[in-house]
Amino acid sequence: MSLIKSISGIRGTIGGRVGEGLDPVDIVRFTAAYATARKNVNNKKLKIVVGRDARISGQMVDLLVTGTLLGMGCDVVNIGLATTPTTELAVTGEKADGGIILTASHNPKQWNALKLLNEKGEFLNDAEGKEVLKIAEAEDFSFAQVDEIGTLTHKDYLQYHIDNVLNLQLVDRDAIAKSNFTVAVDCVNSVGGIAIPALLRALGVKNIIELNCVANGRFAHNPEPIPQHLTQISDLLREGKADVGFVVDPDVDRLAIVSENGEMFGEEYTLVSVSDYVLQHTKGNTVSNLSSTRALADITRKYGCEYNAAAVGEVNVVKKMKDTNAVIGGEGNGGVIYPASHYGRDALVGIGLFLSLLSHKGIKVSELKKEYPLYHISKNRIDLTADIDVDNLLKQVKEKYKSERVNDIDGVKIDFERGWVHLRKSNTEPIIRVYSEAATEHEAQELAEKIMNDIKTL
Repeated sequence: MSLIKSISGIRGTIGGRVGEGLDPVDIVRFTAAYATARKNVNNKKLKIVVGRDARISGQMVDLLVTGTLLGMGCDVVNIGLATTPTTELAVTGEKADGGIILTASHNPKQWNALKLLNEKGEFLNDAEGKEVLKIAEAEDFSFAQVDEIGTLTHKDYLQYHIDNVLNLQLVDRDAIAKSNFTVAVDCVNSVGGIAIPALLRALGVKNIIELNCVANGRFAHNPEPIPQHLTQISDLLREGKADVGFVVDPDVDRLAIVSENGEMFGEEYTLVSVSDYVLQHTKGNTVSNLSSTRALADITRKYGCEYNAAAVGEVNVVKKMKDTNAVIGGEGNGGVIYPASHYGRDALVGIGLFLSLLSHKGIKVSELKKEYPLYHISKNRIDLTADIDVDNLLKQVKEKYKSERVNDIDGVKIDFERGWVHLRKSNTEPIIRVYSEAATEHEAQELAEKIMNDIKTL
């Protein structure tokens, strides 16, 4: 599998010949390019935070990245096994000049990636990301002289992150503790297995059922937290053993929720429910990406506030949130971004806010779900081959449906009267994502199939 390069970092499979994936040569090259780009912004000796998920390749990649940063003259604060949001918070906690997160998020175990952060602990913007890619391509960097090699410090930032959640005004630890919830968690044998049980204990949850919480990187199931991969925790909830189930991806920026009856609460409704709770107490605007449910807009307008859509990608959502002074936002894949904590998707924050909502409501998770506008999203994909011209394909789709409401800021989104379809090239995999939404699952799938069948004829 070839290397996937984007403004937020690089991603690829481990193993093979040079140029076939994310090999040590490219890890060094892109790390050095990142350090050079950061030096161009901050003309001084840099401090960079490095954290990683529990992937099998994580230690190898960590040693290469840390060693390269030291060789570039950067001081490194290595926080070891840490969630993506923990690493983001550590950047500002350390007053560092940037950070590198070693994780391929929801990709299978053979993948790894370097996610690149600025001094705010946020992903690089378009210009910053392109600068890193340009420097890497030209190999336009110089390593430090021997007396200028950086220093290495090891720290643990988990408690700092947990304290950040506990100190949020809307996280009600007392109410959560009094509710005496039994909570099941599935952390897919990555860093969530360290972070999520510790957070729950700090929130006063005494009854915790841990599934796949050994942080060894040997994923017990496909690590993307979508319904077809979550049968183990669903079966447990269906047997009446817990009040709620939480599932996270390997780097813990996405949160999926399972109802007490074993049914999926729905990744989309993680953000909807948390936003409902936030808006009850803090009136303000909301943001999600184009591929997210209409339910967030419905809830936002119920409180007399304004909803805005952004292009897919955390950096785009964060920019739109800042532009519109949003009080809550995120992505429909279970990614909650709460500015009162920080501008990054954070499953720990999501859990703290959701349990606070649930404890205040005093109802079951399945009953809570019924309070929200009901939509169904169908998520499909078209695998890409080298001969497919994606841009031309999307252009033809846009032309075919020009009589409908079409948005092309990120791929092509077609708004029909009873639903929508969004087609876009993935930033992380060689596929076209085909997302659709309608009032019923059947209608949503029908919409997606209609568009995918059209594509076959184009």
